Order: sequence, then structure tokens, then C-alpha cells
Amino acid sequence: MSGLFYNLGRKVGPKVRKARWMWQSITGSEADAIKVEHQVGQDLANEIRQQLGRAQYPQIDKTLNEIGGRLASCTTNKYRTFRFETVEGNEPNAFALPGGFIFVTQSLVELCRKDKNEIAFILGHEMSHVIRGHAMNRIVSNSAIAAASRAAPIRGILSGWLRKVGVQFLESAYAQDMESEADKLGVRLTAAAGYEPDACVRLFSRLAKLSHPTGRLDLGIYFSSHPPFNTRIHNIKYLLRKYQQQAQS
Repeated sequence: MSGLFYNLGRKVGPKVRKARWMWQSITGSEADAIKVEHQVGQDLANEIRQQLGRAQYPQIDKTLNEIGGRLASCTTNKYRTFRFETVEGNEPNAFALPGGFIFVTQSLVELCRKDKNEIAFILGHEMSHVIRGHAMNRIVSNSAIAAASRAAPIRGILSGWLRKVGVQFLESAYAQDMESEADKLGVRLTAAAGYEPDACVRLFSRLAKLSHPTGRLDLGIYFSSHPPFNTRIHNIKYLLRKYQQQAQS
């Protein structure tokens, strides 16, 4: 997989440099920044499709786009667009690229038992990383790139960095406060789109039992790199109670 990120670095370096300027410039509009972000994500997405391969599950793609479309319609920033795709992968996994490109493996959909409410939360969580800027910041604000790019072209720095970190970069968790923020917004999007917001509690409770040492399920890197299930369940239940109290007041 390391070759994947070497190629990504060569292809997206100039646009990442432009994206950083757009994000930092007071003269660039929000629409301009999102447009450049989309260009960076599109280059990354094209390489992901070539290297990982598109999964041939038309029904799953249809489900993802149906759910994702409902979620996207509830976002307030209409400059943003989202695209949802299934990719090959034995482990349950999902990740978001800058510009709103969301990739999900077929095994993760199966892990959700094809429950649209649970899938909605997974997609909402990944969309939240894009909406809150986590996905783009992960590319343009990495400390290693920021420090090195002061003395060298960003293109070369990005290539070496991505080649070094490999695919684990996309699969690893964000900072825990970012993951919590994505959970919160994911729950809100799920509810706003008409899905059951407590479906994520059901999903996490089931997976917590299955991933227990006495269980038989290996959840792979996607769930293991996120905060513990019990922590996420506690935080989400608190959030749901808060929403319910606000609705009743």
C-alpha cells in the first residue's frame, strides 16, 4: 500500500499547496476554498479507486447514495457535495477524503446488518470529518509537512511523507476530540435525515460484545483506532438525552 501514497503525493502536491493558500488567504471566498478542496479530494479519490479497486456491489452503492443523499440534504453549507462509494477490503472500514468523497467497504455494510439507520450514522460520522475540516486539515496542516515546506517545495515533501505513513494514515483515528465532534454531528445529521439517532448505540453495543476477548469478531483497524465503544456510547446517550430535554422544553 505504500506505493499508493507515493503516487498520491506526486499527483496532488501542487493542488495541496494551492489549497493551503486558499484556506489561509483572507481574499479567498468559502466557495473558492471548498472548490479547491474538492480538487484535492478528487485526485486522491481517483488514485484510491485505481489502487484499491471499486467493489462491484451495485445494490450497496445504491443504498449508500440513497442514505448519503438524505444526509447531505440536511447540511447547511450547500457549496459542499458528497459522493459515496464502495471499495474492496476484507476489513470493515470507512474513510473520508477532502471534498466529500466517502469510501466504505462492503464488509462494514455487512457489519451494520445492512440496517439503514446504522449505516446512516457511519456515513454521517465520516461526512462530519469533512464538514468540520478534519479531512482537509489532516492533509494540509500536518506538522511534518508544515515545517519542511518552508524550505522545500510542498510537492516533494508531500510525496515523501505520504510514502512514509502509507495507507495507515487514512485508516488511523483522528484526535479523540475530533472523533467525538464527528460522533455528535453524525448523530444530528442522522436524526435530521429521518433516521434513528440511537441506532449508533445499538451498533456500538453489539460490536462491543462481539469484540470482547470471548467474542469471535476481529473489527480491524477502523473501530479499534476510534475511542472505546463504552466511551462513545456514554457520550452519545448523554447527547440524545440532552436533545430530548430540549425538544420537550
